Amino acid sequence: MADARVSSATPPGKDKIVETVVGGARASYGRLVALLAARDGDLAASEDALSEAFAAALETWPKRGIPTNPDAWLLTTARNRLINAHRHEAVKLRGMDEILRRMDAPSAAQEPIPDQRLALMFVCAHPAIQEDVRTPLMLQTILGLDAAQIASAFLVSPTTMGQRLVRAKAKIKAAGIGFKIPDLDALPARLEDVLSAIYAAFGTSFDAVAGSDDRNISLAEEAIFLARLLVSLMPQEPEALGLLALMLYVDARKAARWGPDGDFVPLKDQDATLWERAKIIEAEDLLVRASKLNRLGRFQIEAAIQSIHIQAPITGTTNWAALRSFHELLLTHRPSIGAFVSYAAVLQAMGQGRSALDVLFSLDAGDVSTYQPYWVTLAAAHRACEEGDAAAAAMERAIGLTENPKVRAFLLSQREG
Repeated sequence: MADARVSSATPPGKDKIVETVVGGARASYGRLVALLAARDGDLAASEDALSEAFAAALETWPKRGIPTNPDAWLLTTARNRLINAHRHEAVKLRGMDEILRRMDAPSAAQEPIPDQRLALMFVCAHPAIQEDVRTPLMLQTILGLDAAQIASAFLVSPTTMGQRLVRAKAKIKAAGIGFKIPDLDALPARLEDVLSAIYAAFGTSFDAVAGSDDRNISLAEEAIFLARLLVSLMPQEPEALGLLALMLYVDARKAARWGPDGDFVPLKDQDATLWERAKIIEAEDLLVRASKLNRLGRFQIEAAIQSIHIQAPITGTTNWAALRSFHELLLTHRPSIGAFVSYAAVLQAMGQGRSALDVLFSLDAGDVSTYQPYWVTLAAAHRACEEGDAAAAAMERAIGLTENPKVRAFLLSQREG
């Protein structure tokens, strides 16, 4: 078999094996799960089989060498695990012959493995899936985030999130939801959840530190790739265009976000010459295309906000009035904790610290207790109002909630400065 051939006669060292397996998990997890689950609709079993395949690689490759096509090897091994599991449970299953026929279909290991991730995202956004778990389900099945990572992003406990994900996967299997991109007339109803999942995945890259483990950095690239797929599928959907524009604006600044020593650099202090001009130009074009479709939405508004920030180094000033208007517009389209906190930050930057505090205090204490940006913004607003003790207390809370050591060091310098 082509996928069993090795790249050299001499088996590589353990470090090389681990590097290849870990790299495969980062680059191919979502694609492989999507392909496996498309066969019989069992997400949980597909994830288990793929995990076993990665474990088998760590055991087998040091002895036999790394396959010429590691993805194909992993896919074949995982499929064999699934086939064996189905055979073991044959008495309990209906339509066993058909399942095995589909599982045994040749995989054409020499050919590029097709990408089913976008189809799987629309499966996860099916109306039968509980609304509050659709985006988390996509993040786990497509991009391989664990329940703890997802729970942190959605401000719930890992146990609660894990239970929701297990129930959602069981629902997909029990309902026999087809693994295909829905007909065009069914796409809009699921689009918002798909867009939100892509953006949530992109958001995990914000705290990735240059030179560190690149898992989160690669998620940004994956998210942009998926957004491009979505735009190609729905070129007249303004929110898909807006999302891609938004992510390109932000991603264009990544080289300037960390200093030469890896120190965090806030937007206002970034070297704009390090921004990627090609991405900014593409984002501007996408935003113009979206505006011509005359259907305004959340991601177009957020992209417009980023466009204003991008223009600041060119004009020498930030158009705070426009930023305030766009943030108020965002709150009418998609009110959220993040949107309110961002709006408060704009008010504070405009010298309206008391108004910023009013916005922040209007939020439910339970909703913001572990939301780090809230406490950073609250500290700035208190400081603007010359309320030193309250500002210090809020900053201490923000520092305690900051996981990224470089961002924590920056906040510590702000507290001491």
